[in-house]
Amino acid sequence: MSAELWNSAARVLEINWQDDHMVPSRRLYPHQWSWDAAFIAVGLAYVNPARAWRDLRSLFEAQWPDGRVPHIVFDPATAEADYFPGPAFWSVPPYANRPAHGSTGIVQPPLHAVAAWEVYRRASAHGAAHVQQAYGELEWLYPRLVAQQDYLTTRRDLGGGGLAALVHPWESGLDNSPSWDAAMANVPADMSLLTTFRRRDLDVADAAHRPTDRDYARYVGLVLSYRAEQYSDTDLLSRHAFAVECPSFNAILGAAELALAQIAAVLGLAAESEAHRERAQRITNALIKRLWNPDTRTFHARDVRTGTLSAAHSVSGLMPLMLPDLQPEQVAGVLAEARSERFGLPDETGLPVPSYDRTAPDFDTQRYWRGPVWINVNWLLRRGLLTHGLRDEAEDLRAAMVRLVHRNGHFEYFHPKNGEGLGAPTFSWTAALALDLLADRSVPAYAKAG
Repeated sequence: MSAELWNSAARVLEINWQDDHMVPSRRLYPHQWSWDAAFIAVGLAYVNPARAWRDLRSLFEAQWPDGRVPHIVFDPATAEADYFPGPAFWSVPPYANRPAHGSTGIVQPPLHAVAAWEVYRRASAHGAAHVQQAYGELEWLYPRLVAQQDYLTTRRDLGGGGLAALVHPWESGLDNSPSWDAAMANVPADMSLLTTFRRRDLDVADAAHRPTDRDYARYVGLVLSYRAEQYSDTDLLSRHAFAVECPSFNAILGAAELALAQIAAVLGLAAESEAHRERAQRITNALIKRLWNPDTRTFHARDVRTGTLSAAHSVSGLMPLMLPDLQPEQVAGVLAEARSERFGLPDETGLPVPSYDRTAPDFDTQRYWRGPVWINVNWLLRRGLLTHGLRDEAEDLRAAMVRLVHRNGHFEYFHPKNGEGLGAPTFSWTAALALDLLADRSVPAYAKAG
């Protein structure tokens, strides 16, 4: 099984390489996506480390002067008609050396420092020349990764409590998660926008698997709102209808600081390394203070505009397990949530965890982030289990992911009851993370003993 899965995963990554970057899938996602690039680099490093570094570098070459890393970098060779919302719709002004319309104006979870550290760790297996190249890549990436963190922890701290806020559901990576439903209910749904701007995802994907038209009308309206002031974050709460603090986004923000601590130490920046660890601690404390619900004993998204926590039990609430400085109460609560009938670790279901509460009346087995199983968040959950010494649970989850992908293929996501592949086939991060799951049983450097 291992050799067959390894070879099929490597083929997917070969198919989806485009000049200087990886596309998530050829038909549905023909550009470069931000957090996809991070997941992809982790696995691509095993079969082509030079491409792993190039993919990350290509993304950060599109970084804005304020430090934000756009959630899509557009391939100028791809026609506007081939993807919506495309570069003309976003109408991003030129910046640095980027031409106008070169990217989107929103961000995605900042997993890139974690990815850069993981690619660096792989370098030793490829020989001294690769270690030297990897060191040079870390030197180039490090200040850019720091600028990304600085943007998110300052300009995007819209709630003033030490967490980054999302200004669009797409920034979460969990586009139509029920975690955003309450906040999105306050966003006008102008259905006429879908006449002016035609969805193109439904030309190549099953409508039953994708966000609804009402969701999409709100997504488009939020972009137009943010675009109106050229994506400025100044006084954003006074003019923008969506601002949410997400547990998974901010857990990744904290994990990035821990990875930056490792990178800074390699680069001989001891004081900066310690500062990154302290920032990770502050983010962890803010997550507990603002997003932990002691009644449900798990983490929930917070609507910054109203101050209320979402009632939804989403996989996002499990992601803070990646942070080693959670208190025992939070570790126990999140683990109980993961083991519960809402999610069910593989020893109960035989499958990785779903993206949403299996027991909820609006659980949907096919619609994107409203129920299906995704490999990337399960990979993050496994990392969290390892961080807290839960090696048996982590191994069960690893085996379930490997089994699922081997049996059903490198799909974008999977049916949470029968494991059927859904969404885009030959999906890059599924393939890349399959390689990592086959090759690496190590724990994060900051993991607690267990």
